[in-house]
Amino acid sequence: MTRVIHTGDTHVGYQQYNVPDRRDDFLDAFRQVVRDAIADDADAVVHAGDLFHDRRPALADIMGTLSVLEELSEAGIPFLAIVGNHEAKRDAQWLDLYESLGLATRLDDEPTVIGDTAFYGLDFVPRSQRDDLDYDFAPHDADSAALVTHGLFQPFDYGDWDAAEILTESSVAFDAMLLGDNHDPGKQQVEDAWVTYCGSTERASASEREDRGYNIVTFDDEVRITRRGLDTREFVFVDVDLGPEEGVERVRSRVGQHDLEDAVVIVSISGDGDPVTPASVESFALDRGALVARVTDHREITAEEQETEISFADPDDAVTERVRDLGLSEAAHDIDETIRASKVADANVKDEVERHVRELLSEDALAADADGPPSADDTEATANIDTDETDSGAAVNEADGTDDDGQASVEEFL
Repeated sequence: MTRVIHTGDTHVGYQQYNVPDRRDDFLDAFRQVVRDAIADDADAVVHAGDLFHDRRPALADIMGTLSVLEELSEAGIPFLAIVGNHEAKRDAQWLDLYESLGLATRLDDEPTVIGDTAFYGLDFVPRSQRDDLDYDFAPHDADSAALVTHGLFQPFDYGDWDAAEILTESSVAFDAMLLGDNHDPGKQQVEDAWVTYCGSTERASASEREDRGYNIVTFDDEVRITRRGLDTREFVFVDVDLGPEEGVERVRSRVGQHDLEDAVVIVSISGDGDPVTPASVESFALDRGALVARVTDHREITAEEQETEISFADPDDAVTERVRDLGLSEAAHDIDETIRASKVADANVKDEVERHVRELLSEDALAADADGPPSADDTEATANIDTDETDSGAAVNEADGTDDDGQASVEEFL
């Protein structure tokens, strides 16, 4: 029998609402999962991607995660993981750093056997690259097998990647797919295998109302999946449907019925009634001890705008989802991340984008050299890029991430 904790979407480093306490909450939730695993003497912790919220975590987030993984290692419990879409870098991954320190195993197409179960990994793959996948995994001789991967899978809602296709075309017969990316937990049986999401460990969006937690997966004669909740920061959701002539006092009255101390307060207003100034409600909640207060008045959104399903309580999430739906290339995602979501100073964004484009052109030139001389168009495109190297002072070193002994170090990843 093999019993593992299946977690994911920990998003360490996410300073939600630009509040430092919320950044701490995401690391604390991950630490709680690890300590539960130690207390339960789990056979492994299996992480299904998005350990970090983005590909350029701060040093404090890297070291905080390091300390959590050290606790797990000292207890003799392996940490098996894959790379999600939020944290993916062009070359060396943060997971590689922890693996080089003996604190993690990056799952791939070779089996990692824990107890009597073989675990495999498939990092997040953009839609534009999935047609090239062959799902060829090395054989194993364990009693059970599980694939850990990251993406939005059918038959779950919003799925754009067919789990049945993977299970059917895979060279290995999987008993379970342990998934990350969808922050809502769920499980379904597909092609005689259990396909399950563990959900996120903290609320990364105002739409995530259900309690957070993780899965406990047991591989024996059959696969059993149970769920355990986490003690995370309180979110208070207040839905107010205003009647005629009702207004801000009615909203404040409803908000005041709750214990708001240190809570994130999300107020949603609908119905009729008088106009309500969100700031007046937010101030009311903050004065009563709320950590964060956000108000969305749905009456102010036209029918055409409502079709976009944007919640202004979390605009960053709305933009991220829209960018993801566009199916952009990896290069385009890199540039979007630099402009919109990275920690590059605004004054240095232009230089950093130029560096990205120069690298891409260099890669194309190397590929062209292998196939023959460059075309006139390639030569002209290269000539149009200023070849003077610019040190922005804020770019992340994304070289191979190893020192002279082949061991990764924090300094070389930063």
